[in-house]
Amino acid sequence: MITVPFEARRFQSTAAYYLRYRIPYPDRLIARVAERSGLKRGDHVLDLGCGPGQLGIAFARLQGAAVTAMDPEPEMLAEVEAGAQKAGVDITIRQGSSYDLGPDIGKLHLCVMGRSFHWMDRPATLEALDRLIEPGGAVVLFHDKSVLAEPDWRGIVEPLAQTYSPERNADRLLRKSKAWAPHEAMLLASPFRNLERIGIVSEYTRDIEDIVGRVFSMSSTSPQALGDKAADFEAALRAELLAAAPDGKFREIVEANGLLAFRD
Repeated sequence: MITVPFEARRFQSTAAYYLRYRIPYPDRLIARVAERSGLKRGDHVLDLGCGPGQLGIAFARLQGAAVTAMDPEPEMLAEVEAGAQKAGVDITIRQGSSYDLGPDIGKLHLCVMGRSFHWMDRPATLEALDRLIEPGGAVVLFHDKSVLAEPDWRGIVEPLAQTYSPERNADRLLRKSKAWAPHEAMLLASPFRNLERIGIVSEYTRDIEDIVGRVFSMSSTSPQALGDKAADFEAALRAELLAAAPDGKFREIVEANGLLAFRD
């Protein structure tokens, strides 16, 4: 099985961009997942690979969950702390990764992950979570899928990423190859093999600043990954985005979804 090698500081330069420019998961999606999973106020939710804590903060704010946010990146955890304070919720913050899942975390009703599962040793992570998630609980993988982008800004970013950040881009291409087992296959081979998906489709209008910030929030095109090529990359990206959208506006239709994985 192919895995992406663990790198603790992979996202250290993306923290400033992630929360501001990534499209948030809709409140309706959080509510639907909570309802389907039987989440009650005070239940323990682990936001694993939490980044700036979008999911954990949402589950604490909307559902009254007792949330633990866990990430290897200190800059991301600082964003969690600031975001939780702004939202008026209490969140337990732990520095660590999926390799640090142990009984000291406590029993869980849910483990939620937002675009982070692919960075983990997936079978080992699910095995560890099987020891932590209480009966009736679930693993929930959150993701967003582009339905439409007019103009197609991703088609602009991909060749630039290959030119300016070829090594990081190779990791992204690996996850799109036939050699990469989809998350669904990994879950079906685990104790969490009863799968359901809930999706919410939304429309957004984004401008060039939004797109540039979104691109810098990605590990393959982060300031860290680009290094001394970052300024040239940004100049080329802005020029091509403006050529594609002279009014500076990009229309996006996005499906945000949660893949719920229960035990049989």
